[in-house]
Amino acid sequence: MSRTAERSRTTKETSISMSIDLDGTGVTDISTGIPFYDHMLDQLGRHGGFDLIIHATGDLHVDTHHTVEDVAITLGETFREAMGDKVGVRRFASGRYPLDEALVDVALDLSGRPFVVWDAELPESLPFGSPAFDPQLAEHAVSSFATAAGITLHVTLVRGRNAHHIIEATFKGLARCLRDAVRVEGVSLPSTKGVL
Repeated sequence: MSRTAERSRTTKETSISMSIDLDGTGVTDISTGIPFYDHMLDQLGRHGGFDLIIHATGDLHVDTHHTVEDVAITLGETFREAMGDKVGVRRFASGRYPLDEALVDVALDLSGRPFVVWDAELPESLPFGSPAFDPQLAEHAVSSFATAAGITLHVTLVRGRNAHHIIEATFKGLARCLRDAVRVEGVSLPSTKGVL
């Protein structure tokens, strides 16, 4: 069974098209107009082992918030669709992920019940790149994705001083956990309720 999905979203603020293959090889083609965000989404595809194409344009002359949010929501919806009925998936995944001095704990459940705990206060930092990615948008991007995908997600900062490192460790950790959680290792739905 092919675990792929394509989706587009157009509003007065953004225009987005994307596709994902959960059983890909980590090939990505990302263009949101926000270089740092592109870099983080690239980490998600590569470390998740997903083939991921995202093309987005937005009202970057206003700020980057609308594009970051709408891409995250659309990615969550696309990811959820690609998972299909979730029969046989591992469902749960967790781990600790380092990047230099930063260490982030990520745990998730493909529960179908969106809930996000973000316990990762970032140090003060100037925005990254041009147009600027405000580090505070990292939480919003991850939360918007998990909510739209129907994922229970906990992100905890264990230690770290550099906001870039913390955010990148978070995206890499999220990617690795998603990769583990969507892995098919059985033939039944991993739920006593009979639905995820």
